Amino acid sequence: MVAGEDILTAAAAGDIHINASCGGDGTCGKCKVHVKGVKLQTKSTARLTEEELAKGYVLACQTPVYDDLTVEIPLESELLSKGRSRIKTLTAGVDEWNRQLAELAADPPVVKVYMELPEPSLNDSVSDLTRVTREARRRLGVDDVLVDLKMVKMLPDVVRAGAWRVTATLYKEAGHARLTKIEAGDTTAAHYGIAVDIGTTTCSAQLVDLNERKILAEASAYNAQISYGEDVISRMVYAKKESGRKLLQRKVVGTIDGLVAELIDQVGIEASDIDVAVLAGNTVMTHLILGVGTDQIREAPYTPVFRFGPSVTASEVGFDKLPDVPLIFHPCVASYLGGDITSGVVAADVAKHEGLVLYIDIGTNGEIVLGNNEWLMGCSCSAGPAFEGAGVKDGIRSIDGAIERVSIEPGTFETVFTTIGGKLPLGVCGSGLIDLVAELFKAGIIDKRGKFHEDLPTNRVREGEYGWEFVVAWEKVAGVDRDIVITEVDVDNLMRAKAAVYAGITTLADSVGVSLGDLEEVMIAGSFGNYIKIEEAIAIGLLPDLPIEKFKFVGNCSLLGSTKAAVSRDILARSAQITRSMSYMELSADNTFMDKYMSALFLPHTDESLFPSV
Repeated sequence: MVAGEDILTAAAAGDIHINASCGGDGTCGKCKVHVKGVKLQTKSTARLTEEELAKGYVLACQTPVYDDLTVEIPLESELLSKGRSRIKTLTAGVDEWNRQLAELAADPPVVKVYMELPEPSLNDSVSDLTRVTREARRRLGVDDVLVDLKMVKMLPDVVRAGAWRVTATLYKEAGHARLTKIEAGDTTAAHYGIAVDIGTTTCSAQLVDLNERKILAEASAYNAQISYGEDVISRMVYAKKESGRKLLQRKVVGTIDGLVAELIDQVGIEASDIDVAVLAGNTVMTHLILGVGTDQIREAPYTPVFRFGPSVTASEVGFDKLPDVPLIFHPCVASYLGGDITSGVVAADVAKHEGLVLYIDIGTNGEIVLGNNEWLMGCSCSAGPAFEGAGVKDGIRSIDGAIERVSIEPGTFETVFTTIGGKLPLGVCGSGLIDLVAELFKAGIIDKRGKFHEDLPTNRVREGEYGWEFVVAWEKVAGVDRDIVITEVDVDNLMRAKAAVYAGITTLADSVGVSLGDLEEVMIAGSFGNYIKIEEAIAIGLLPDLPIEKFKFVGNCSLLGSTKAAVSRDILARSAQITRSMSYMELSADNTFMDKYMSALFLPHTDESLFPSV
């Protein structure tokens, strides 16, 4: 490390994760660490108590170091650092996904063609390159085959080693094809693709057999960029720092490299057997993985550098484990409506429905698409990191020990909860927070404004360091050395997040003159969406009050869209068409959005008639 760097940067250089929701601005307090045996000068002590300061706690992002020292990192950061490589294996619905893949036409964007070429002679002395490209043009029906210098250098040895029997791998583009690999003999049986969802918090990948149209393996890992901010805004702030953009690119590429290594190990193939990678991510993630600046996205008029990704290979981006194959990106609609939504909308067949469909992906951004087979309109609202467990005193991500379900007994106010993995509770994740706020409201512990009733006959409601709070789990039953609580500030943060999503939904519907009651189906997408309890989400005013049967969990459609696109060029064509045709509403420029947002800052809403079931 460089003397004078802060602890956060030094830790990241050593691949040690320390939570930093704010991207190192010193405002969130999540990067609190314990420095042993020495007192350090720090730039800021925000959100640290006098007791913590006396014990040697500092904010990692605000504390420069000039010599060796011993630092203890928080338990959640330690768990994330150790548990990055694998969060899950095959998706529970993989059989259904494979059924959908089998229905697609077998027409991947990258094809393998076995050729038995005539040997050169005095009567047929055309070049090796012409011999290969001539046959490839004939077999693929394209006008031209492009070949780079790397392929030209390999060509003479490969064709002669195979006795003029070779397999050419070609990336089919509009009107032409590009030679990406040349191998001796018939290698068409080994034809695989990688599909990736580049999430802000989590990256997921699948290995798919392109011949069989079948998913063989899946792996997920926390996006290593989380050490530099919980959300895209924090990442863009960090990208402006010296070498910040390069570092963020290296971290996300390294995360996906790790997933590729795990996938090929699970299946027992070689990295060289992979022929294409299809990726989907929000606009910021797509820019950062390519090392492209994001300053224009942050500032009005919020313009991305590109919507359709450039033609690029894995080596150009810096991959080590992924072979030098074409990287294909789902196109982005706008600065805050990215390729992950395009991919998801295609995978969920939103544009094939005759009835009105609402597609929602809830995370740090609430991304919303409304429409049917005649029109589509989308928007994005900044929900903040509360749904990821960030910006909350005892909020954590969905790791083992995270409280994911909560119920509160009215009258006694006692809690019953379950944790991921059945472990001792460490904190509350996003789905648990939704349950918790809904239960606090229904039990009469908080009012419509999210304020605690201070005179209740229970010691679970008390005045704490940050104001009034409710004890979810006492220290004696917790896996941490303190009570796990939710504060009034935490409730307010979640209410702001849910208000933004609901206001986005209603603003979008009003803009096209439709009623939420007209909806035929509400699709809840994303990994987080699978864990939302619909009744509780309605109770807090996050989702519209509609019959439960209208809601459908569609899972990680961003990943499914990438997997489908690796199998079928038609999916990529549909993705491009949706991107070009979808109308985008910039909510920051719509005056009615703020009015609707303010109205939604209550439980469930200021207009109770909108939530009759609550």
